[in-house]
Amino acid sequence: MLVCRDIAGIRAAVAAYRAAGEDVGLVTTMGALHAGHMALVAAAKAARDRVVATIFVNPTQFGNAVDLEKYPRTEAADLTMLEAAGVDAVFIPSVEEMYPPGDETIVETIKLANMLHGVVRPGHFRGVATVVTKLFNIVQADAAWFGEKDYQQLQVIRRMVRDLHMPITIHAVPTLREADGLAMSSRNVRLSAEDRQAATVLHRALERAATLAAGGATVEDMRAGIAAEIGAEPRARLKAVDIVAADTLAPVAGPPDGPLAIMLSVAFGPPAAEVLLIDQREIGK
Repeated sequence: MLVCRDIAGIRAAVAAYRAAGEDVGLVTTMGALHAGHMALVAAAKAARDRVVATIFVNPTQFGNAVDLEKYPRTEAADLTMLEAAGVDAVFIPSVEEMYPPGDETIVETIKLANMLHGVVRPGHFRGVATVVTKLFNIVQADAAWFGEKDYQQLQVIRRMVRDLHMPITIHAVPTLREADGLAMSSRNVRLSAEDRQAATVLHRALERAATLAAGGATVEDMRAGIAAEIGAEPRARLKAVDIVAADTLAPVAGPPDGPLAIMLSVAFGPPAAEVLLIDQREIGK
């Protein structure tokens, strides 16, 4: 497995794949890898001749300096996992490589980035769209794979690719969960033992909403059910619950008349160093 730490190196690797007539799949990560990331890699390997992964903790998508500082960094273990999974090349740039001095260009989906989870984390999706655009331009893969857990992020990236006519296909992979239902996330390692146990409330809240929907409940009923479930867990602080049209993220009300996406943002731990977890569920697809 080739490890590249500069743009010239990864571009040379991809150029060699192209010269051999091979196509390229891309999996972008911030490291601290787990089985969910490996599911993305497996999907990419099944579809493309070569797979490139990236590891970059992107500072522009963090609104909280403490959150950025505490984000887990496990490069050696990550590289071991990627090599075992059959990744061909890994791009691990520095902040200076990705954001050279004087860097001032941003990419933003104006509406999608500033609604729902974007209200809880202002500027987050602008940072995501900007860094993903950079990575797409650097690697120039044929396709990229993203997890459905970050549902709004997935829609932001799809819209960005469509609007900017980027020559890359975006694929989604279903959320992988622990045995107790908690969605796999690099942030889970930051939870205390007590908060880790309490965090299963996200999955329970989504299950409750799905049960209510199956029984003919309104969107308002589902929202109330989620709030009650989260509220019953004293270690959890509900930041946002959004129930929207699955494809457009448009707000909905009353009895559902089409597929819905439910997105949760729930915080654990002390407010000064809280761990924000997200989860999602599609209903009616």
